[in-house]
Amino acid sequence: MFAVTILGNNSALPAFDRHPTSQVITLDEHLMLVDCGEGTQMQMTKYKIRRSKINHIFISHLHGDHYFGLIGLITSMGLLGRVQDIHLYAPAPLRELIDMQLRVADTVLPFTLHFHALQQEGTLVREQKFEVSCFRVFHRIECWGFTFREIRPPKKINPKKTLEHGVPSSFFERLKWGEDYTNRDGQIIKNEWVTEPAVKAKSYAYSADTVYDERIAEKVKDVDLLYHEATYLKDLEDRAAKRFHCTTSQAASIARLAGAGKLIIGHFSSKYETLEEFDREVKAIFPNSELAIEGVTYRI
Repeated sequence: MFAVTILGNNSALPAFDRHPTSQVITLDEHLMLVDCGEGTQMQMTKYKIRRSKINHIFISHLHGDHYFGLIGLITSMGLLGRVQDIHLYAPAPLRELIDMQLRVADTVLPFTLHFHALQQEGTLVREQKFEVSCFRVFHRIECWGFTFREIRPPKKINPKKTLEHGVPSSFFERLKWGEDYTNRDGQIIKNEWVTEPAVKAKSYAYSADTVYDERIAEKVKDVDLLYHEATYLKDLEDRAAKRFHCTTSQAASIARLAGAGKLIIGHFSSKYETLEEFDREVKAIFPNSELAIEGVTYRI
C-alpha cells in the first residue's frame, strides 16, 4: 500500500479541533513522517500510527507549526525503549536546537539519530522499494518539499510465455529488470518474448509552505498525488502573497500545470472555522481535489 495519512491540517495556530501540519507516508511496511507540528504524538495515538515503524522523518522548515512536536516525539521514542536508528532530514539549524534540548534535559537517546542537513535538491533516500527527493519551495525562510516515489521493476512476468520458452523461475527477478535469458544450448530468449510492461510506479509530492510560484509545477510534474498548501481562500490572494502562502485557486493552478493525478490541500488558516468553501474553490479549477482531513488516509 502507498498512502498518506493526515495528522494535522491547520496552519500556525491549533483551532477548531484542527492541528498543525503533520503527515505519515505508508509505503508497504515502511512508515515515514513529514513535518511534526505540536500535537503530532497525540494524533498518532488517536489514529493508531505505529511510531516504532517510523525510521525516516522529514522536516520542511523551521516554523514552529512544522516541528515543535519533534523533540517530544524523539524523547518519547527513547522512553519507550526504541533502539533502531532514526534518520532525520531537515534544515541545518535544527540539529543545534535538538542537541541543546537533549543537553539541557540531560537526555541520552538509546538509539542513534542520524541528522541529514537539507542543502541541495536531489535524492535523500533510496531503498529497494522507494526513493525520496527534496526540492526547494519559496517561503519566508528556507523551506523544502519532498517527493516519494515507488521503485518498481519495469517488466511484468508472463508465466505462460516463460514456461513455453523454458525460463526457470530463479531467473524471474532478472527478467523483471529487462535482462534476456540464455538457455543451456546458448539460445537467447529475448526479454520482450516473456514479459509485459509493468504497472507504472506511483508517486506523491508534498509541497510545503510557499508563495505561488509556477516553478513548483515542474518540480512535481506528473505525480499521482500532490499535497499543496492553501492557507487562504482566493479573495485573500494579497494577504497570502505578503505572508508567503497560497490560496485555493493558486494550489489548484499548480496541480493543473503539473499534470498531477489528484490534489489534496491543507495548512488552513485559523481564521476559518469551516472548510466547505475551500472545497468548492479548489474543485472549480482542479476537479480531482480533496481537502486534507485529519485522520483520513489517501491511497495513491
